[in-house]
Amino acid sequence: MGEIGKIGVVGAGTMGHGIAQVAATSGYEVTLVDVDAGALERGLGAVDRSLGKLVDKGKLAAAERDAARGRLGSSTELAALEGADLVVEAVVERLDVKRQVFAELDRRTAPEAILASNTSSIAITKLAAATGRPDRVIGMHFMNPVPLMQLVEVIRGLATSQATYDAVEAAARRMGKTPVEVHDAPGFVSNRVLMPMINEAAFCLWERVGEAEAIDQVMTLGMNHPMGPLALADLIGLDVCLDVLRVLQEGFGDPKYRPCPLLVKMVDAGHLGRKSGRGFYTY
Repeated sequence: MGEIGKIGVVGAGTMGHGIAQVAATSGYEVTLVDVDAGALERGLGAVDRSLGKLVDKGKLAAAERDAARGRLGSSTELAALEGADLVVEAVVERLDVKRQVFAELDRRTAPEAILASNTSSIAITKLAAATGRPDRVIGMHFMNPVPLMQLVEVIRGLATSQATYDAVEAAARRMGKTPVEVHDAPGFVSNRVLMPMINEAAFCLWERVGEAEAIDQVMTLGMNHPMGPLALADLIGLDVCLDVLRVLQEGFGDPKYRPCPLLVKMVDAGHLGRKSGRGFYTY
């Protein structure tokens, strides 16, 4: 398997445009794809603002910003990814949608291309089964916000080859990230530990054990967390948290992963956190 030179990213949301940014800043030729032209425009705008902030803070030279932006192309067609060596899928956290994307990428990309998913909870083996190249399918779970967070969980599916793992690990390191290998289980490590904490914080609020600010202060001041679980849920997106909890509940069949009714109601009401302007807090 040759060295990765061109990277495609599918999905221009918070995670997708962040992945595209760090890949382009690291010297890769990148194509960001989203079927929604408006989402694509917003994603590219977010990249421009993020790069601008890095320049203002002295963490990136203006010339480096311009070079990175010049390496970042965009399209509303998956056909634009035909020459990619690695494609990272970053669409909504739903198995049916991701499987459809992987099946289409399998048809659109070269047989030797690696197909990775930024999924935060869904089994890589299930996604790989939608393709004819399960040995070249892998999980590449970045953390939010992508330009700032160090971790990438790298998840092997049942058939993922060592060559695929090695290539993705090297790509993550070139992007300035620290890859950590975990096994293919619901929620992997990050969300298997994190989401029950967020869910329990929601239960504390629902049962009036404390107000949102008090619950978060207990965790920031008492446990030295940089952000409280309810504020973190708002940053992640309450709909994403709910999707992950449902994957955990279905995957393990254990009632301890049952989503808090308050979380379900908030998502039903469209109170999704920062991205909607209202969640556990108002923005």
